[in-house]
Amino acid sequence: MTGHNAQPNPLDARYGAYEILQRVEEGGYADRLLDGYLVRHPTIDPRERGLLTELVYGLLRLRGRVDFALQHFSRQPLERLETNALLLLRIGAYQLLELDRIPPHAAVHATVELAHQVGMGRVAGLVNGTLRTLVREQTTIAWPTAENLKAYLQHNCSLPSWLAKELLRQFPNVDSLALAEAFTKAAPLSLRTNTLKTDRETLLTALAAAGHMARPCRYATEGIIVEKRAAQPLPGDSDGWYQVQDEASMLMAHLLDPQPGDRILDSCAAPGGKTTHLAALTENQAQIIALEKYQQRVELITQGAKRIGAENIEARCWDLTEQPEFLEPESFDRILVDAPCSGLGVLRRNPESRWSRRPADIKELVELQRTILKQVAPLLRPSGHLLYSVCTFTAAETDAIVHNFLATHPGFKQEDFRTLLPTEWQELTTDKGCVRTLPHRHDGMDAFFAARFVKG
Repeated sequence: MTGHNAQPNPLDARYGAYEILQRVEEGGYADRLLDGYLVRHPTIDPRERGLLTELVYGLLRLRGRVDFALQHFSRQPLERLETNALLLLRIGAYQLLELDRIPPHAAVHATVELAHQVGMGRVAGLVNGTLRTLVREQTTIAWPTAENLKAYLQHNCSLPSWLAKELLRQFPNVDSLALAEAFTKAAPLSLRTNTLKTDRETLLTALAAAGHMARPCRYATEGIIVEKRAAQPLPGDSDGWYQVQDEASMLMAHLLDPQPGDRILDSCAAPGGKTTHLAALTENQAQIIALEKYQQRVELITQGAKRIGAENIEARCWDLTEQPEFLEPESFDRILVDAPCSGLGVLRRNPESRWSRRPADIKELVELQRTILKQVAPLLRPSGHLLYSVCTFTAAETDAIVHNFLATHPGFKQEDFRTLLPTEWQELTTDKGCVRTLPHRHDGMDAFFAARFVKG
């Protein structure tokens, strides 16, 4: 088929990536769009499925790196190109720069073909010329070195300028570099064994029998890292043997330390992974109220609880910018505030966030985090425990929130995790008694933060 006669082929990975990345540019979420695309096109070849996933997530993670290379060879500044023309160039350049298994001539030809498939034949010449020049001259690209660390973080590690500055403010240079490089890689596939139905050893044995390479997580006692998947599906999915969940996220329920007989509030609960973990840790012997702002996400909690076999969970739709007057003051033994946040600790899983987030978003989120804590604090009984957690690392959303909460709620004291956690978890604690996980330090888990308070 010649390029001029090319028709859209939804079973082609590059076509699918183009369609999904277009919608991400319009504000969509890559994971949902990719899942939806694969559901709509179930006959896509497994190799194409793998390439589609690689193109979508890889390009979102490394868009800054790809653009830095392209700007050396594009006849026009990238910001002056049509959005769709730039998207085609990025898809082609990503293959040339990052995917060794695709021959350069094949990557260029396929991207030119894609331009015709998507009705962008008018830029086929631009795409062909730019990519061919990249093939010939990519060794001449003057990549920044780590001596110019901000430029290295921005261009080699694909971080927006403001986010590169944020890392350099938050961490020593050596950690900024290691963390930024960690964010360029794919996140591990981690499973939380559902101890309501099975145990970790049984699940590990079943994974091995199905041909998957897996190992226990370092910290979470029910966690498993799947290091290499086989062609077979993961065993136990339909039986609710596991929940896909990052190890750092698994730790949060443990840090709240729920007990059988407790009345627990999960105040920002969707999609429900931590909610069902609380139920599992208490062997379905706790009463759990799960609040979520959006009704369709409340249904996710209910569906997840049914799959896992988690009981005694009441999921309700509520926006915690308003006081939940239907809940009695001082009626909960434990409260989890896994607050809405900038999500910068999960950039590997939600790579579009590095391009959609802005510094102003953090200021708005800080106000929301403070509001939610203010609304739930009166619901905790005396001697009860409140855990605040976020999947980010900014000082404004972590240590500053802790400082503000203690200043505005004199009836609460912060508990020091250094005195509460087992020896093998001590490396996760900070000098302020909080927990902070980082992928480059802690076995590849996401960057999370947690602090726990007790009500006097």
